[in-house]
Formats: sequence, structure tokens, C-alpha cells
Amino acid sequence: MFAKTTVLGAFGAIWAAGAVWAADPVVFGTNWLAQGGHGGFYQALVDGTYEKYGLEVEIQPGGPQVNNRPMLSAGRLDFLMAGNLLLSFDNVRNGIPTTVVAAFYQKDPQTLMTHAGQYDSFADLTEAPTVLISKDGQFSFWQWLVDEHGFRDEQLRPYGFNLAQFLSDEAVVQQAYGTAEPIYAADQGAEVDTFLLADHGWSTYAATLETRQELVEENPELVQRFVNASIEGWNNFLYGDRTAAYEAIMAANPEMTVEKLDKEVAQFEKLGIIDVGDAETLGIGALTDERVKAFYDLAIASGIIEEGSVDLSKVADTSFVNRGHGLDIKAALTAD
Repeated sequence: MFAKTTVLGAFGAIWAAGAVWAADPVVFGTNWLAQGGHGGFYQALVDGTYEKYGLEVEIQPGGPQVNNRPMLSAGRLDFLMAGNLLLSFDNVRNGIPTTVVAAFYQKDPQTLMTHAGQYDSFADLTEAPTVLISKDGQFSFWQWLVDEHGFRDEQLRPYGFNLAQFLSDEAVVQQAYGTAEPIYAADQGAEVDTFLLADHGWSTYAATLETRQELVEENPELVQRFVNASIEGWNNFLYGDRTAAYEAIMAANPEMTVEKLDKEVAQFEKLGIIDVGDAETLGIGALTDERVKAFYDLAIASGIIEEGSVDLSKVADTSFVNRGHGLDIKAALTAD
């Protein structure tokens, strides 16, 4: 087991007893413009869950001109919705004192997208003449696709986050975020198939929740409150009335509509991204040492990172999750 910070178990009992907390200001940064994939956090904000936990939360969206990652280590954010574990490995490798305290996506939404019916199986994609992959993807999951699944560098072409080449050539395969490009392609009349990398062994978590190690050590009860409140927000968003959360997201990002948000949430459900696997028994946000270690081993085997370059004890602290928090909310909201 990795070294962990111990959080007092009495916190849960205190909250259950209805303790009143002075409002603590918290700035939470997301990884992009407000969208359905941030829904649980907006839900907790607008339905009073953060307030119930004595938190005055400000959500600071990311975006094309906003990089929230350095804002966390600089102390301008208290928590960050990050990407997958490779980013956390990089932080540790570079001596940045942040740690993962929850994982809200049990599966990474990264997919390969094809025109519907063009390829019968994931294995068939290795014979595609062209696979469009971004520069970041080329140095991460593409290396795993080559090493583990037999994809070939001869297939590789750069993906510039534009659907034009994909739409003009039915043989093209391209990377896609499962809740984005498939929707955009469908809106332009293209029927598509999506192959979720997680279903073929890409075992990283995504939408990880990071905070500074300093906050974990000096104020673990605040970390626990934010984690618990966010977990409740996600349960209420997924299984309850998400109308107010939609309104908050659309206010923060006017390009969003109810129709777009419904499609995004439907993709999360179709692909099985959030409340699956360990989350079904340990609660949304589940995070285990075993999964972190397994993905670390995958990254080494695929040549994405070097063996011994990451101190795994600094990557994640699992003491704030895995307690079944929020399962009662889900049960109540889904009861017939």
C-alpha cells in the first residue's frame, strides 16, 4: 500500500449529526468551458449541497484561452478537475506538490470514432489506412495502441480538431472524446461508431479531482467536505432533477443548450463513464491504489513514461473516497 494521509473518521459522524460549519471559500477550476461533463459540480453548487457542507464555492471554468493547471499549484485554485492519470504522473515527476483525491470518471471518455458499419471490430481498426491522432495523443494512448493492439505508425496522421477530413472520407478513423465529436459528427449528418479505449484496456481514470498536498496535510476536513459534497452533487445530477444545473452551465457557457446537454449526458450513460465498476459499490469518485498502479505499469510497458520516474505514493490519496458515500442518494432517487 502507498503512504496515505489519514482523515478522521469522526468527520462523517459529525456531518450526519447536522453540524453547522462556517462557510469556507473554495475556488474550483474545471478543465474546459462549462458542459455536461461538469454537471455534478454545478449541481452541488446550485442545489445548496456545497453550502450544506459549509463551503462557499466558486467554479472557475477552463477553456481555449484558460489553463487552470498551473493555477492549482500556484494557490489560485483549491481544487482542479484534471484529465487522466498521465497528467498526475507528470506533476509528480516534475516535483509539483499536487495529489488526486477522487476520480469522477471511472473510464476515460477517449475513443476512436469511425463511420458507422465501416469496421466490424476494434481489431479491424488496425487495418484502417488513416488514423487521425492529436499531438498529445501521439505521445500517450497512441503508443499504447501500437504496443498493445498492433496499430502502425504508417497509419498515423495529425488530427487538428476539425471534422472535415473525417466527414469527407469514410475509411478514416479519428480520435474523439466520447461526449463531443460523435455528437458533432451526428449533427452534420454522419452516423458513427465509437470504440471506447477503456473497454480495450486503457485503464486510466479521468476527470480526476486534484488538490495541493499542503491542503491535504493542513486541512483534510475541508478536502473531505468538498469531496463528499461533489459526490452528492453527481448523484443528484445523474439520478435527480438536473434542471437548475443545466441553467447554471448554460449561464456560464452560452453555447450550451438543453438539447446539447441532454445529448452529452446520454453519451455518458451509453458509454458507462461515471457510475460503473468500483463506483457502484464504493461510491462515485472511487479511486484505488490498484488501478493507479495498473495504469502506471501500462504506461511503462507502452513506453509512455520511464520506469522509476514516478513516486506512486505522491500520485493519489484514496482516504477521502471509497466509503459508499452517496449510495443512499442514488438508491432513493432510483427507487420505483
